[in-house]
Order: sequence, then C-alpha cells, then structure tokens
Amino acid sequence: MALAGVLVGVLIGVTGFRGDRAASPGATVTQTVPATPGEKAPAPSPSSATRGALGFGEDWRFTSSDPAKAFEAGVTVLGYREDFTSVGNASEEAGEPGYVWAYADLRLCVTKGSFTDSTTSWTLYYSDGSRVQRSGTTYGDLPKPEYPFEVTVTAGKCARGKLVFAVPDGKRPQSVLFAREGVAEPKEWAVPKG
Repeated sequence: MALAGVLVGVLIGVTGFRGDRAASPGATVTQTVPATPGEKAPAPSPSSATRGALGFGEDWRFTSSDPAKAFEAGVTVLGYREDFTSVGNASEEAGEPGYVWAYADLRLCVTKGSFTDSTTSWTLYYSDGSRVQRSGTTYGDLPKPEYPFEVTVTAGKCARGKLVFAVPDGKRPQSVLFAREGVAEPKEWAVPKG
C-alpha cells in the first residue's frame, strides 16, 4: 500500500501542473544505448562519468508516462564546434563584444508513437553556472542542416541538425543540456576540452 502511494505521488509530480500551465506528457528514462545499432558508444571521460554526463554519440532514451500519448524516443549530441564565420556577427547577436558562433550537432529519433521537440529544449551549460540559449538568427550561411525550430517525429524516423549559439570567446561550455517540461530532470552531454 505504501509503494502504491509513492507511485501515485511520482505520477502526480511528473504529470502535474507547473506554474499556470499543464505540464507536457511526462517521460521516464528507460536506458542508455549506443546511437547506432552494433556501434559502440564512446567511453565517457573520467570527469564526465563523475558528473553523470553522457559522451557525444551516446543516446539517451526516454518514454511517455501518459498511456494516452505513449512514445519512446532518444536524443543525443553528436558534436560541438565553435568559432566559425558567418555574415552575421555573434557579438551583435549577444549584444556585447567578445562572442563567437558555435553549434551543437543534435539528433532525435522515435521508436514508438510520436514526439515533438523544439530548439528551446537545448542550452549550453558553463562551469560557472551560466547558460547560453540558442541563437535567434537564421543566416543563410549558418551550418547545415539546421536543427528544426519545432519538429514532430514519428516512429522509425529521426530529426538531425546543427543548433547555433552565440558564445563567449575563449570560454568553452562544460556540457550541452536537454531539458523540457515533462522530462523529470535535464540530461547532459560533456563537451570535450578543445
């Protein structure tokens, strides 16, 4: 009986209200698997293993806790690059000098049902606690393909692309974060020192 009470409390916490909006369907982690069947996932560095962060290419799987909107999906960060050029200026985007362009190469795949993601699910996290949101610009010469602003992916399909950020020059992020309503806690991928 006590276990049933705990489970009900967890379900209410996952699917309950946040602020004045209803939370999206909840999600729970099921497993971490390599990004491609038969391919070994890269071994995390000792520092990322300590923090619990995944390595690039490691797929984080999650499922819906709402039986009416059941899905199984996985997301991963495939890479990170900074200091490329564009017709647009990263410092102008940031509103202060000393910024450069960077991107994270992202992939979302769905194995059951459908799942909707958007660029607002992704941020860069820095060791001092600061976070950088994705860029609001879409210059034609930014790296392609671009990660879709909002995308609904159905079973057996994926969405992949590069998400651009204006970042402080000389200050590398610690990780790429995936966080959205309905996912219990953010998941992170360690950015290698580079």
